[in-house]
Amino acid sequence: MEPLPYNPGEPNASDAGRTILAGWQAAQPDNYFTADRNLQRILEFHWGEETYRTYIGQLYQFGKIAATQVDQAVRTANLNQNLPQPDLYDGVGQYIGQVAFHPSHHEAGRAIYGSGVMSAYEKPGRNLLSLALFYISSMNGEAGHNCPLACTAGLIKVLQAVGSPTLQARYLPRLLDPNYDTNYHAAQFLTEIQGGSDVGANATTATPMPKAPPGTWLLNGEKWFCSNVTAELALVTARVPNQGDGTAGLGLFLMPRHLPDGSPNNAFIRRLKDKLGTRSMASGELELRHALAYQVGETHAGFRNTMTYVINTSRIYNAVGCSANARRAYLVAWSYAQHRRAFEQPIIHFPLVQDVLAKMRSDATAMLSGTLRIVKTLDEVETGRGQSLNERNGFLRMAINLNKYRTAVLAHEVINQGIEILGGNGAIESFSVLPRLLRDNVVFENWEGTHNVLMAQVQRDIRRYQVHEPFLAQIRRMLEPLAPFPRLRRESLEQLDLLTGQLDALLAMDEMNASLPFRPLMDRLTDLYYVACLGVEAAWEAYKKQDRSKQRLAEFFLDRRVLRREAIDIPNYGEQVSRLCADIRPGPLLPKDHKDELEEL
Repeated sequence: MEPLPYNPGEPNASDAGRTILAGWQAAQPDNYFTADRNLQRILEFHWGEETYRTYIGQLYQFGKIAATQVDQAVRTANLNQNLPQPDLYDGVGQYIGQVAFHPSHHEAGRAIYGSGVMSAYEKPGRNLLSLALFYISSMNGEAGHNCPLACTAGLIKVLQAVGSPTLQARYLPRLLDPNYDTNYHAAQFLTEIQGGSDVGANATTATPMPKAPPGTWLLNGEKWFCSNVTAELALVTARVPNQGDGTAGLGLFLMPRHLPDGSPNNAFIRRLKDKLGTRSMASGELELRHALAYQVGETHAGFRNTMTYVINTSRIYNAVGCSANARRAYLVAWSYAQHRRAFEQPIIHFPLVQDVLAKMRSDATAMLSGTLRIVKTLDEVETGRGQSLNERNGFLRMAINLNKYRTAVLAHEVINQGIEILGGNGAIESFSVLPRLLRDNVVFENWEGTHNVLMAQVQRDIRRYQVHEPFLAQIRRMLEPLAPFPRLRRESLEQLDLLTGQLDALLAMDEMNASLPFRPLMDRLTDLYYVACLGVEAAWEAYKKQDRSKQRLAEFFLDRRVLRREAIDIPNYGEQVSRLCADIRPGPLLPKDHKDELEEL
């Protein structure tokens, strides 16, 4: 049968469909910062207008680069044919331990590190700046560099806190350097095959290096999951002689990739991991055979320093990455619904589509508000401002772990909802970023503690250290002043009292029996914390910006997530979702929109 003749000049339904989809692609933001009014307002709320003005140029410029140059480079680097490839031996069979990356990987790295995301840590109290830049970067998913950023931040913090003057002088300048071609980025090699999250089962050993300066060690053993395996510097846990079993026996060590003479250290890549997500970042398995390493802090405090400065930092970064994943999914889905047509109208006109978009927006906004409140508190701790140190540390200990868990769960749901909006197109890797965001988010969910591990840790911390007391007190302090929003205040405080009583009842049970109802209780408690964060921001926005949209969003989130109300139980529900899914205005960057000034900055 002869094929039908094709006349490219004759319009048809397929051409019309492609034109609509091309319009959707063209409608994607060209600046992640200017497209995100919520981020702008949260930062101005936490910093104040003067400090916000100080950093706005940096955020504006990186927002533009991230949405254009970095986005395209990351898309290219994540194509199957461009993923990292092992290059372990040279032509004569000598081990060189290299991994080959596509040039687009390095293009993205130059832009991301060039934003100043790590150099911000040169001074204390600038976590909010670094993580705002990281959030913008993470709108592109893990992107091959955002996990290394978290690891690098952890190394910077632990060196600044407990590193020797020699290690600080040798490595901090290169870690803070924004030049991708000259800086050092870091990794964390903690996990072993027999232990996983049970770090106390680690068997890698550390022995003092003979005839070497104190603090110089040799490491032997295997590390099972080594992300950013080609990092120039890695933090490694290893068992110290005569220091005991479990986590008490672990020291923390800094292992360089190269020896002082430039030759490879004795850390051998066995293979690269074939991962579900974060695929453009090389993760591998390592065998350590007398690998040179340097002691970081006192050996008996190795596990404590790892948790305080390394794991907690990574968990905060993880939550910011999940929040960015959710925001990007909402942007993609919202713009798609504006353009995609069905039954002769854009699908955003359908109430069920509006319902999904409203839920996506409320979850993504709540996650970011709760996470940046934690970051702001960390800045206060580092600069000695705010509440008492013990109270803030107790709040952070509980909030970081709950937030890491909850943001991962909610982001997974939001991205899935975005894929639902795109329909069959949503499952196609080449059609949108959403499949990659979903795969990356699955990895986020299991990095730095699975959900069950985090729940167990929170319950133990509550029983041993009563960390729930400052956490609950912080929620109450945020809710009490919300008199301008009487329903939000009243119902949230009622829920706080109810959840506090339920928590007290669980604590009267033994830990094992309490563990099953503990997780759903923590879901609601974390969501109530998000409501409180949204509420104080809403009060500021209503006063400063004469805008009550965040109040509506906070009430919507309270109804859905904390009170567990269904649509049938909420008056004027359809009107609420219609307003929430339509409200995506960029808004002014400053009290007045000084675009020319921003370009100069």
